[in-house]
Amino acid sequence: MLRGRPEVLVLLGILLSLLLDPTGGQDSFSLTWEVQRYDGWFNNLRHHERGAAGSRLQRLAPANYADGVYQALEEPLLPNPRRLSNAATRGSSGRPSGRNRTVLGVFFGEGKWENSSGYHVLSDLVSVEKSACPAEFLNIHIPPGDPVFDRDQSGDVVLPFQRSRWDPETGQSPSNPRDLTNEVTGWLDGSAIYGSSHSWSDELRSFSGGELASGPDPAFPRAAQAPLLMWTPPDPTTGRRGPRGLYAFGAERGNREPFLQALGLLWFRYHNLWAQKLASRYPLWGDEELFQHARKRVIATYQNIAMYEWLPSFLQQTPPNYTEYRPFLDPSISPEFLAASEQFFSTMVPPGVYMRNASCHFQMVLNEGFGSSPALRVCNSYWIRENPNLNSSQAVNQLLLGMASQISELEDSTVVEDLRDYWPGPGKFSRTDYVASSIQRGRDMGLPSYSQALQALGLMIPRNWSDLNPNVDPQVLEATAALYNQDLSRLELLPGGLLESHGDPGPLFSTIVLDQFVRLRDGDRYWFENSRNGLFSPEEIAEIRSTTLRDVLVAVTNVDPDTLQPNVFIWQNGAPCPQPQQLTTEDLPPCVPLTEIHYFEGSGPGFGITIVALCCLPLVSLLVSGVVAYFRGRERKKLQRKGKESVKKEAASDGVSAMEWPGPRERGYPVTIQLLPDRRLQVVDRRLSVLRTIQLQPPQQVNLILSSNRGCRALLLKIPKEYDLVLLFNSQEERGAFVQHLRGFCENWSLGLEVAHMSEYELFRKAVTKEQRERILEVLDINQVDAGTLLLDSSQKVREALTCELSRAEFAESLGLKPQDMFVESMFSLADKDGNGYLSFREFLDVLVVFMKGSPEDKSRLMFTMYDLDGNGFLSKDEFFTMMRSFIEISNNCLTKTQLAEVVESMFRESGFQDKQELTWEDFHFMLRDHDSVGDIFKPNISSRVSFIARTSEERAGVPPPRLYTEALQEKMQRGFLAQKLQQYKRFVENYRRHIVCVAVFSAICAGLFVERAYYYAFASPPSGIAQTTFVGIILSRGTAASVSFMFSYILLTMCRNLITFLRETFLNRYVPFDAAVDFHRWIAMAAVVLAILHSAGHVVNVYIFSVSPLSLLACIFPSVFVNDGSKLPQKFYWWFFQTVPGMTGVLLLLVLAIMYVFASHHFRRRSFRGFWLTHHLYILLYVLLIIHGSFALIQLPRFHIYFLVPALIYMGDKLVSLSRKKVEIGVVKAQLLPSGVTHLEFQRPQGFEYKSGQWVRIACLALGTNEYHPFTLTSAPHEETLSLHIRAVGPWTTRLRETYSLPTGDSSAKYPKLYLDGPFGEGHQEWHKFEVSVLVGGGIGVTPFASILKDLVFKSSLGSQMLCKKIYFIWVTRTQRQFEWLADIIREVEENDCQDLVSVHIYITQLAEKFDLRTTMLYICERHFQKVLNRSLFTGLRSITHFGRPPFERFFCSLQEVHPKVRKIGVFSCGPPGMTKNVEKACQLINQQDQAHFVHHYENF
Repeated sequence: MLRGRPEVLVLLGILLSLLLDPTGGQDSFSLTWEVQRYDGWFNNLRHHERGAAGSRLQRLAPANYADGVYQALEEPLLPNPRRLSNAATRGSSGRPSGRNRTVLGVFFGEGKWENSSGYHVLSDLVSVEKSACPAEFLNIHIPPGDPVFDRDQSGDVVLPFQRSRWDPETGQSPSNPRDLTNEVTGWLDGSAIYGSSHSWSDELRSFSGGELASGPDPAFPRAAQAPLLMWTPPDPTTGRRGPRGLYAFGAERGNREPFLQALGLLWFRYHNLWAQKLASRYPLWGDEELFQHARKRVIATYQNIAMYEWLPSFLQQTPPNYTEYRPFLDPSISPEFLAASEQFFSTMVPPGVYMRNASCHFQMVLNEGFGSSPALRVCNSYWIRENPNLNSSQAVNQLLLGMASQISELEDSTVVEDLRDYWPGPGKFSRTDYVASSIQRGRDMGLPSYSQALQALGLMIPRNWSDLNPNVDPQVLEATAALYNQDLSRLELLPGGLLESHGDPGPLFSTIVLDQFVRLRDGDRYWFENSRNGLFSPEEIAEIRSTTLRDVLVAVTNVDPDTLQPNVFIWQNGAPCPQPQQLTTEDLPPCVPLTEIHYFEGSGPGFGITIVALCCLPLVSLLVSGVVAYFRGRERKKLQRKGKESVKKEAASDGVSAMEWPGPRERGYPVTIQLLPDRRLQVVDRRLSVLRTIQLQPPQQVNLILSSNRGCRALLLKIPKEYDLVLLFNSQEERGAFVQHLRGFCENWSLGLEVAHMSEYELFRKAVTKEQRERILEVLDINQVDAGTLLLDSSQKVREALTCELSRAEFAESLGLKPQDMFVESMFSLADKDGNGYLSFREFLDVLVVFMKGSPEDKSRLMFTMYDLDGNGFLSKDEFFTMMRSFIEISNNCLTKTQLAEVVESMFRESGFQDKQELTWEDFHFMLRDHDSVGDIFKPNISSRVSFIARTSEERAGVPPPRLYTEALQEKMQRGFLAQKLQQYKRFVENYRRHIVCVAVFSAICAGLFVERAYYYAFASPPSGIAQTTFVGIILSRGTAASVSFMFSYILLTMCRNLITFLRETFLNRYVPFDAAVDFHRWIAMAAVVLAILHSAGHVVNVYIFSVSPLSLLACIFPSVFVNDGSKLPQKFYWWFFQTVPGMTGVLLLLVLAIMYVFASHHFRRRSFRGFWLTHHLYILLYVLLIIHGSFALIQLPRFHIYFLVPALIYMGDKLVSLSRKKVEIGVVKAQLLPSGVTHLEFQRPQGFEYKSGQWVRIACLALGTNEYHPFTLTSAPHEETLSLHIRAVGPWTTRLRETYSLPTGDSSAKYPKLYLDGPFGEGHQEWHKFEVSVLVGGGIGVTPFASILKDLVFKSSLGSQMLCKKIYFIWVTRTQRQFEWLADIIREVEENDCQDLVSVHIYITQLAEKFDLRTTMLYICERHFQKVLNRSLFTGLRSITHFGRPPFERFFCSLQEVHPKVRKIGVFSCGPPGMTKNVEKACQLINQQDQAHFVHHYENF
């Protein structure tokens, strides 16, 4: 129906235009005609997109690409563009047009479509200058030695050439080759005046009186400013940049030359002139009506001039008469038309342009640095800012009049050097070759060859090169033919069309141009002659048809019409104001030569400093952490020294203060030297702890050596059989006072004193330090003595050792005891046969051999002799009591004298000696024998089984049950380093299967995210050109960004303590090692920081590349950030780092990470937990920055929330649970200071607080001046009404906590500061009840989780509760017996309540004197017999067994399988140092290889 009713189509177009509101104002409804859209849409109502901005060009001939699709033809298939330009278009200027065409006609129709579009006709119809995205380049290689572009003859000059934007729906197959898009409307609709979009037009309007907006001078439009995207490249002559001096026009590149500016100003003023006329004629019209009527009239006048005045002067033929609008005709612009019209006009451009006034006076123009010249030089006028010759409307009028009187260059193949050599260049080049670029653009568009175009248009094809044009210079023709290898079929459209033209366009160009204009006219529904569109009446059409460009000039400039010829496009003889002469280059200033911009010039040092500064962030953080740790250390020492100042003063009053020099590589420390009345010289430290005691015996000789230089402050005291004492005094006077005091001391006790002097350096060299003496004594290795190899070595070290004698202090230290202990006194007195107060090697060896090689009888006889104090051959009860008391001293006096007396009486009674007051050696030997073997008591390494479990019913029935192997292992030598590392690796693989699987899964996800993003940006992302620009940088930055986003998101789950506690009770605990959440947190953090560093490295590469990339390329990669406005210069590196949101947040993220990671290191955390705690709260800022960093991404849409949302919600929920508990104050019921720096806190149990034995909590104490929380394991059992903690003072916080609770302020329950509690939280130890038999292994302070477990087990068993767990073996591994003092009460309570014998406790002391086995042997004897007699340990007073050495885990677990043959699964729970837990894990793995009970190991390290 619509096809038969064209008036319906008109009505539909009106309705569509009104609905889309192209005018933007309510006044549009008063207009009686359809207003033409600015963007060209809906001109054709059947094909709405025809002629619209952004539509594709329509070819007249098939595309000519190398692959038939999109790849342009290049060398060697076609000649080098620069060589072709020189061969075909180089020539001299100064030859006038054969048709007397004026320069005004040239610039009126010229477009200059390469690199910028001009005025007016072509720029109104077509623009293909916008660069393609992704960027593709067809760079022009300059021949070596080119006189313009390669003056240095480097041979590596390449002029950048970026391909134009194409329709993305094309270029996919030979049947659908690439087609370029037209960025402006394809109609003669005044888009060069009003713009090709509604928004652009609005920016040009003043919205007052229907006029276009003007600047301060009404004759000029407003300055080019945002949001208008006017083209603003730098002036190639002066390098000036910015929009200053440029005007806002409808054409993007309307400021390219002052000649085009003048035409733009002409139409700007003509529109405002018509708006003023209409306003005076129709005073009631509003702004919109005035503007649209003026616009309609200006467009119609423009169409008339272009079609009926300019085109005939160009083609020398008149287009056919207009008949009617033809809706079925396709008016689309063809690429062939663009090339034909443009190239023909380029030959007519002169090297300069005249200026004249209305009286025909041709004026001189000013040139910067050259003086005056008769005309404006074209090459020096490109993108000129604030031209002094055109600073007024009168000057613009003079330029227009000059162009109307000036005759253009001859229409041939020659192009002046202003275009060919000095055209505004792209990228970093200020100049380029216009002809070469046009040829390259033709290849970019896939233009057909010259012969193909003739054939497509039905024109005759020349048979040879001479048939092209007889008027062409033969040399030019020959040179061109040579470049094409004499193959006419390869001749391209552009050079072929130029060669065929002379005076007028050749047949090909004429046909293409005329066909295009006729289609534009007849296919335009808004053409002014179309009487059916309702735009103009017949009278108005006739008036418009009679209007010429001369009328426009006269109306705008107000000049006398007689000063202009009737047709300003042609100058005829007799016309007014003839030009003085045809301009040549000799009459004009020279063209400013090519300059090259180095984008990164001057930025290298700053870029390097920035990178170094970013790399130094961790170092700065490390320095700050060191300062913080230093002050925290001072605070800690201050706390430790608090309350001891009076002791120091007392020490100072009793002796002489000095600094002891311990050795060349050690720091000195302050000491006090005391000369005691019993001939003892004693050295004490600031705490009054005795460091050294020297017993002086007459007639001992004391050698005193004094330093004679460096202030005479040093003193060396040499005493035979002792290591030297080196002292440093504050002054020579203080040293002299000490020497005088020592001299009197020696005289009083008849001691010889010899004084000598030497230099301080010699004094230090002569001194035998404690370290040197220890190295001598180390030669006396008990293992070598045992093997009998020591005496066979005659080395110097051995000779020194053999002549060395041990003092009482050194002997005690070798046993790990105190010099004043009774055991040391007895043993030393026995061994010191000569009574000189020192043990020679032979004396010590005599005693040692008895214990190492002697029989059990020899050993017991030695012991008997030691304590036979009166030497009568009998051991009285008092002497036996003294022996036992010496053992008790070793165990820190755990038993009272009454208890000891009971033990002695019990031992005498059990041995049948209750009636004896003295024991013979035979009686003593009989008393010390073991139940099983007399000699066993002296064999600590014996490989027998000993059971310390209470006798079972089977034992009472006489059936010997299996026994647990619990004897200590005393390892003497470690494996080699390599073997040890290899063994550790094997253990790791075997022991951490669940961990490895979880880490592998997590790593696979991270790797998958990395690969997916890397592949996407490398091969599958929307075409932007970023992968081609920075392939490595984008892969590295985008891949790591995805992985880091995932890691930093899901690391939150490792800190959801409440969730982990809950999940531990589910089946997931079989597959996920929830106990290793903190370790996993650390692993993720370290992996994330490594990837963050790689991410930063990728961006460093990106920033450098982006800093040296042209703006056209950046506009493709970052279309939301950059607009290619021709300004060329990319942003400097500091803009990327510090002036973009991603860059600035990235720098801040690096700073935050540096602080968090350094302060979270193990070294710093031990010195300042508060610093770690505070800096780790920067995670809130970290995630805020991550969100901002990802949300303002320059390359991709935000993706961080994809990973972050779910973990963040879970973490927030978990945090809310903890916060709900942290608000409740907890009152402390009891605070007790225990030995070994342990503080016992007992506090109220919050209402509803439920926990399991083995769990832990976090507490805070505001009384300490901080709200930081610290984790501690609960030592109370779940059935107890209160909660309790045992906290060891190892840092500032725990030390201050101990100090706070050591000073109660009153007697009420509120005397202690309140606590804040968070928890409970679960760990592996809480699963002890899931096993019928459980083994608890604690190392050092790691026993705290098991105190709660032991009490819980005993309590539940006493109630008769049904429990799966029937037996617990508790093994405590500790270095010394003094480290478990505070736990004795807890274990004693468990033992008292353990009526069913559920708990078996074994304590292992690992700090052995491995060089001298004497101490271990004697302690073992004491412990075994105390256990036998009193059923409790000598050292602890507990029924628990104390062993000396390392636990035999493997043999112990094997014996468990025999003791509990029906148990299929045994739980092993260890807590302590990593070395111990690894040994437990190794034993479990070895045992699990057998087809017996399976050991399931849970561990926790500290």
